[in-house]
Amino acid sequence: MEKIENIIFDLGGVILDIDYNLTRTAFEKLGVAHFDEMYSQASANQLFRRLETGEITENAFYTELNTCTGLDLSPFEIKKAWDAMLLSFREKSLQFLDKISSTYQLYLLSNTNYIHIDAFKKIYYCKERKKPFEEYFNKVFYSCEIGFRKPDRICYQCVLQDLSIKAGRTLFIDDSAQNIEGAKKAGMQTILLIPGNNIEDLGL
Repeated sequence: MEKIENIIFDLGGVILDIDYNLTRTAFEKLGVAHFDEMYSQASANQLFRRLETGEITENAFYTELNTCTGLDLSPFEIKKAWDAMLLSFREKSLQFLDKISSTYQLYLLSNTNYIHIDAFKKIYYCKERKKPFEEYFNKVFYSCEIGFRKPDRICYQCVLQDLSIKAGRTLFIDDSAQNIEGAKKAGMQTILLIPGNNIEDLGL
């Protein structure tokens, strides 16, 4: 096994606490039946995949969600329910990133969308910060900006090629098993972060 030089972190469930059930419950209260069949930690239907790869705008997402559910929800209602899963940043994990930044090149790769980016940045900046969130990393990759999402192999290849780094010397950390499998197929070393564990407990 090669020496690790680079670490790529997922965001939700790794650095930012999230709860998919909160979004599912919020949508169900709005009348969206079986929301977990549309979006969950393990999968996303075509609408949400398009949102997370930047293929549709925020407003188009609101319109299409109403169309496919047969409802007439306002953008505010949809956004509030969609953002409900986003909780708080793991402050000790952020501190840990600073601690290991002199040892490894640190990167972020997140399946996300412009609605959530706006929301989690507001969460981050709700308290005084010593630096912008992105500065914890050498570079950040958001699926809605690069046009690919995990666990598609091309997503990882895109990141590796952009950074000109070797897969075998790169560690990928995520809380979703399917994303870990995708990273393995791309040749990276991996750690599946199980619920209750934090990156500062991994012995890096």
